Amino acid sequence: MPNHEPRVCLLLHGFTGGPFELEPLADYLRLQGYVCVLPTLPGHDAGLRMMRGVHWQDWLNAVAEEADRLSRQYGMIDVVGFSMGGLLSAYVANRFPVRRLVLLNAAVIYVSPGRFVRNLAQRVRIWLREPWERPKSVPLSALVQFTKLVRFVKQQELPRIMVPTLVVQGKQDQVIHPYSARYIYDRLRGEKELLYMPHSRHMICLEPEAPQLFAAVARFLDSSNEQHRGV
Repeated sequence: MPNHEPRVCLLLHGFTGGPFELEPLADYLRLQGYVCVLPTLPGHDAGLRMMRGVHWQDWLNAVAEEADRLSRQYGMIDVVGFSMGGLLSAYVANRFPVRRLVLLNAAVIYVSPGRFVRNLAQRVRIWLREPWERPKSVPLSALVQFTKLVRFVKQQELPRIMVPTLVVQGKQDQVIHPYSARYIYDRLRGEKELLYMPHSRHMICLEPEAPQLFAAVARFLDSSNEQHRGV
């Protein structure tokens, strides 16, 4: 049965990252008929020049504004969050008409603070082509804000999530501890699924297993759309 209602997905990127982290998944979902929106979070301009001075509430306010805009325009929406974007997605799911939630390598428990910072800096350098855009380091103030966001979401948001949720974790993730997925899964109160990608590292949408990941995400989201249509 054809679906004439727009299917909308808000995709939220990670700390010091950008929409490029989720663009391959967005491209896949667009082929399935989705309208995909990938905002750039505050402080995440090219080179992270605006990162200093950003507060964790700024990230929450930005995604809330985007979710409010989309829900007013389209009604129910789906949300996908990668790494820190998974934390922000939990916040959105508790406040807006979210149909289904997907958390990819959500940043709840990271391997070690030092490795976390080194990996983030390396990732940014790789993806910013022009040398003058590359940051010398991630501001300490931004790292402090990130840790405050993690604490807030773990304490206040995860135990409140009622929407159907797919939790995905790369088992080779060198940044987020694989136990994060189980930690999240055990605290969700609604319908939930847990999926491990055995060979995937942190940048899960750019890994060799990405095609399997994309198919699993589309299946999870589409099952909700079928229920919504009464199929």
